[in-house]
Amino acid sequence: MPHHIPRWILDRRGATAVEFALVMPILVMLLFGIVAFGAVIGVDNGIQQLVAEAARASVAGLSDPERAQLAQAFVSANAASYPFIDPTRIALSTSDPTATSFQVTVRYDMSGLFAYRMLSGLPLPSPAVARSAVVQRGGF
Repeated sequence: MPHHIPRWILDRRGATAVEFALVMPILVMLLFGIVAFGAVIGVDNGIQQLVAEAARASVAGLSDPERAQLAQAFVSANAASYPFIDPTRIALSTSDPTATSFQVTVRYDMSGLFAYRMLSGLPLPSPAVARSAVVQRGGF
């Protein structure tokens, strides 16, 4: 070893700590991004499941107002059981697109989800989610 090079320059004991300090923030951001996008996809899937179950519950109704009431009652009773879904942000509507079917639509605003607050600079999906399910009227 030459005498004019300081001894601390050749010391390799801290190399692992420096590499860790450089790589760790990237890994933490990647992990947080996976969790945030997973929450967004989970809410989207939860809304789809909620509207499908509400449409199934509406089949028992004998008239359109009764079907709408059954769908609303199902959503009100079960929305809180879905993770990351705030029941106060749900809007339900019903319609009859044809004489033989009945449609249930659930709209949800995800803008209050932590992913939209924390990752505001990233290109996230639209916070407005609208999902519909159509069931056939019985007796046909």
